[in-house]
Amino acid sequence: MRVISLNANGIRAAARKGFYAWLAEQDADIVCIQETKAQVEQLADPQFHPQGYWCRYVDAEKKGYSGVALYARAEPDEVVTELGIDEFDREGRWCEARFGNLVVASLYLPSGASSEERLAAKMRFHEQFLPRLKTLADSGRDVVICGDWNTAHREIDLKNWRSNRKNSGFLPEERAWLDHVFDELGLVDAFRVVHPDTPELYTWWSNRGRAWDNNTGWRIDYQIATPTVAERARAAWVYTDERFSDHAPLVLDYDYPFPASVGASALAAATGARA
Repeated sequence: MRVISLNANGIRAAARKGFYAWLAEQDADIVCIQETKAQVEQLADPQFHPQGYWCRYVDAEKKGYSGVALYARAEPDEVVTELGIDEFDREGRWCEARFGNLVVASLYLPSGASSEERLAAKMRFHEQFLPRLKTLADSGRDVVICGDWNTAHREIDLKNWRSNRKNSGFLPEERAWLDHVFDELGLVDAFRVVHPDTPELYTWWSNRGRAWDNNTGWRIDYQIATPTVAERARAAWVYTDERFSDHAPLVLDYDYPFPASVGASALAAATGARA
């Protein structure tokens, strides 16, 4: 099973930069996209409904903001697009698809970098989202939550960790929350199963200065999974040969079976219809 996650920083902009041409060559089973920054009615072009995939977009109420999407090679049994947290459900931050015992979700966790108000919002999200994570962790299902978690967990996960210790994205309380996700809930950073101690493997670079050129990046995009899936991670990489966004695609291959059949909604998507 191949799973790809990307914060597109605008799905239409990523398309213009060649994202869908690249995706067509990847043979992915599931694709999770964050920060689509578009309403569904703005995505009528067939490229936004790739052939052979079931597709679901979850928009923010505010136009040009947030939003997530999930593509899959099979039609899910059930789809959940709300967390039950009204403040954040209005921002389009969650799309969960269930395929038998497998659950895959696309998550865009709030950033706290722009202001004290947004940092406070991020911390509210942490608090209110934790019970949902616990429910998933304890469900007995095989779970993969892909997305932009907006926090670098360890010093190895960003280049300039010393100078960012007081900046959102690497604050002690943000990192401690991820500690809880891993150590208390028992979820696993699947990328680190494959690359436990490899440095300078980043997924986001600031547009300021020459961060991309110098690989002055952060690893803030994750595939966080139950041990039943994470222990089957066999390959993991960040694709940086092309640049579709200020983030890069995170790709993981799991020794895990994924349904091979394509449901009716996927076939509709292949013809450009709404899923």
